[in-house]
Amino acid sequence: MSLKLIPVHESFSVSTQVTAADIPTLVDAGVKSLICNRPDGEANDQPTITEIRSAAEAAGLKIAYVPVVSGKFTPADVADFASALAHLEAPVHAFCRTGTRSITLWSLHQQAQGVAGDELLQRASECGYDLSDALGRAPVAESKVDETIKAKDHYDIVIVGAGAAGISVASSLMARTQALSIAIIDPAEVHYYQPGWTMVGGGIFRQEDTVKTMASLIPEGVRWIKAAVGNFEPENNRVLLEDSHPIHYDRLIVAPGIKLDWHGIDGLVETLGRNGVTSNYRYDLAPYTWELVSSLQKGKALFTQPPMPIKCAGAPQKALYLSGDHWRRRGVLNNIDISFFNAGPVLFGVKEYVPALMEYIERYQATLNFGHRLTRIDGDSKTAWFDTQNENGETVEVSSDFDMIHVCPPQTAPDFIRQSPLSDDGGWIDVDQNTLQHKRYANIWSLGDAMNAPNAKTAAAARMQAPIVANNLLHDMDRVSGVAHYNGYGSCPLTVERGKIVLAEFGYGGKLLPSFPRWLLNGQRPTRLAWILKEQILPPIYWKAMLKGKEWMVNPERSKAEA
Repeated sequence: MSLKLIPVHESFSVSTQVTAADIPTLVDAGVKSLICNRPDGEANDQPTITEIRSAAEAAGLKIAYVPVVSGKFTPADVADFASALAHLEAPVHAFCRTGTRSITLWSLHQQAQGVAGDELLQRASECGYDLSDALGRAPVAESKVDETIKAKDHYDIVIVGAGAAGISVASSLMARTQALSIAIIDPAEVHYYQPGWTMVGGGIFRQEDTVKTMASLIPEGVRWIKAAVGNFEPENNRVLLEDSHPIHYDRLIVAPGIKLDWHGIDGLVETLGRNGVTSNYRYDLAPYTWELVSSLQKGKALFTQPPMPIKCAGAPQKALYLSGDHWRRRGVLNNIDISFFNAGPVLFGVKEYVPALMEYIERYQATLNFGHRLTRIDGDSKTAWFDTQNENGETVEVSSDFDMIHVCPPQTAPDFIRQSPLSDDGGWIDVDQNTLQHKRYANIWSLGDAMNAPNAKTAAAARMQAPIVANNLLHDMDRVSGVAHYNGYGSCPLTVERGKIVLAEFGYGGKLLPSFPRWLLNGQRPTRLAWILKEQILPPIYWKAMLKGKEWMVNPERSKAEA
């Protein structure tokens, strides 16, 4: 899909996310300068500002980085935007996730310069944006803005996020009742099957098989508000979209996913996707992983894991195992020095699975380096640096050269969650780990990667959590009997070789929670059956069952209804 430039003024335009591939379109349109208003790491297919800057500057464009958290426009943000606009050669093109932040900043700047608010509101409306809330004005009568937002802004249930958790809980609710008004808020055009990216990086899945359009997955009867959330006002039972438009709710479910902090490692964004630096944690980079693995004949291959929590804690070492297996099958394993640098103290957090994994560490002759956190990287010199502790407990820096390195980035809750009243001291959504109900706001629930229950952040966990949240929310409405309890279930199919998987299934405290009898599938040993489950069965379960409200293999405990 080609980039659509929306002209706001003769010397200024806005759009959705710009990629490196869009730069020729911008040049052909006569654009001289760019302003990026989107912070890095908001989505797993989002190019970094460094990638865009490199392509822009190569084409002779100037670019300024003025990142703004969705919905939070401060005077300093407006001043930074105005300064960039003043110093850049016109015409200037600004972009963010949807274009809303960019046109809002421009309008607030113009308003501060004395331009009439009604004039700005009319201009934004003609561009397809309703800035009445952001500018403190009455809405324009003939706005081109999505009428689904304007027609109804109060719902029985509002769901923030249309990832695995958000769509699954929406479908679980619809499977139980059709009598409630439900809205799901997410600006994304596409939805990803992220567990498949490890397999793409291993040359097993095709990249295109891990993505579908969002429109094809939103449950029928659920209203899709195609916008980004900027802020939460739980005392007023409403969320504010990034243009400050309020969406009111009786009950709220928050499932925005996790933020990948690529900037948490110095130098990473400058070299990601080239110089042998890759990551299966981004849709567009997983094929590069396979390109590196399939072409490497000799040298050093590094695999890293940051401090917890991260999504799918086994993914960093899955990349190692699939790579090592390919090199073993190609007969070049003895020529490749494999090292695993883990910021944590153990290979895997549930000890029962470690013996089987260690057999493969030995098979692939990999060196384990625990307590080593990747802090910076130089792709040009192909060197990575790690913080670790010496025998005296002092933090020291060590380095390693590489021919390829698979990086798992540090991860945090999204910015708009960390800065909201819903978060705990660590920035995660503060829930009761058994009911997944918010600890301070009784009409709010959360599931998926952004909440603070101490479970593994996996798609399998969201599959279990969705019906629990649906049940408990409807119980709160007196529509079902009994409170469902989440036991912390998560699953991590550890792909130790092509054709075999160690199927780790566990809950809170590392308690083993196998789904199959041991005689059929022993999860503590690599099995062909677990591979078939991962390769052939789980993707259809995800697309056709989990996201459709068919709750196979989910049977949470429930308390008895009160007399």
